[in-house]
Amino acid sequence: MEDSSRILKVLLFLTFSVHLSSAVTHCLQYLCTALTTGRNFSPVGLVDGEQFVSYDSNIRKLIPKTEWIKKVEADDPRYWERETDRAQDQQEFFQNNLARVMQSFNQTEGVHTLQRMFGCERNGDTTTRGYDQYGYDGEDFISLNLKNATWTAAKRQAVIFINNWDPRGEKAKYWKSYLQNDCIDWLKKYVSYARETLERKVRPETTLFQKHSASPEVVCHATGFFPKAVMISWQKDGEEVHENVELRETLPNHDGSFQKRSILTVPAEELQKHNYTCVIQHSSLEKELVLLVSERRILRGRRNTLL
Repeated sequence: MEDSSRILKVLLFLTFSVHLSSAVTHCLQYLCTALTTGRNFSPVGLVDGEQFVSYDSNIRKLIPKTEWIKKVEADDPRYWERETDRAQDQQEFFQNNLARVMQSFNQTEGVHTLQRMFGCERNGDTTTRGYDQYGYDGEDFISLNLKNATWTAAKRQAVIFINNWDPRGEKAKYWKSYLQNDCIDWLKKYVSYARETLERKVRPETTLFQKHSASPEVVCHATGFFPKAVMISWQKDGEEVHENVELRETLPNHDGSFQKRSILTVPAEELQKHNYTCVIQHSSLEKELVLLVSERRILRGRRNTLL
């Protein structure tokens, strides 16, 4: 189960980002992982990056992860029964396909993983897009080309798998239709149930620090914010800095909010000569936050003091 949790975190990191300018963009996404060890199958559903449902493969039951998803029962009394049945079918589907993928690699034993990430997004009332991607042992395997409803192989073994798994392309056509129609319809429903939650705005809490005084890395960290989209940038004497900057992935917090950090690597003498700042932009802010590097906190070496 630890391996499954670790893989799920990797998948969460891969979820596509929504830019600040796309405030009306909503997305529905499903992440699935199957392991060769036991009956380990871990799918989760997310709306705008927030988990709303997960499946427990041990008890073979779908579990609500937010309060708003419980509203669906009033409109669709069989929702949980039907969706649990689908998740159970997906569990069998994944275990069978994992065995097929192993065969395409001439593998008969060992710990292996099959991952899938699929979903759709809707920008306003017009633009939509969908995607469906599979990975095997942490590497790209196949993906769905929505334009012509065919599977694209990332490696030679994937060609063998596609020819055996979907020789007539019927699955590709089905999933193209699902992503362009059913997925969008469900996204609309979920957004209507979750509107109050999804449209809330929570300001980020910010810190600017070095791990120790000799470190060349300055960390600008924002946490506790919602929605997910955030911009963190650096400036030197008022000019944008792009070199020696590492922008980390936006990560979920346990309370449904998000966190993100950016790391600037700069020599100590440069910090003395120039005015460096970290700039944070988020939809909850009336104006951008500007943090002075000269006021950064040193975590070790000077008893957690401010410079």
